[in-house]
Amino acid sequence: MKGLILSAIRFYQKTGFFHKPILRTLFMTDHMCRFLPTCSDYTYQAVDKYGVRRGLWLGIKRIVRCHPWNKGGIDKLP
Repeated sequence: MKGLILSAIRFYQKTGFFHKPILRTLFMTDHMCRFLPTCSDYTYQAVDKYGVRRGLWLGIKRIVRCHPWNKGGIDKLP
């Protein structure tokens, strides 16, 4: 299961389909992610380190924090 989730995240990262200009307009920014590492890299690292359940939970919490009113910045795994 863990391998499947990690493969799906890598697929998302490598396809340009999800990185269209419409998303830049919706998030009111020139760059896609407000955090370092990116949300997908963060989720990948979390799943790899903590397992599927906790890793996905940390990834979801991170994505929820990614909105136009959040300044962003460097956000490391706990």
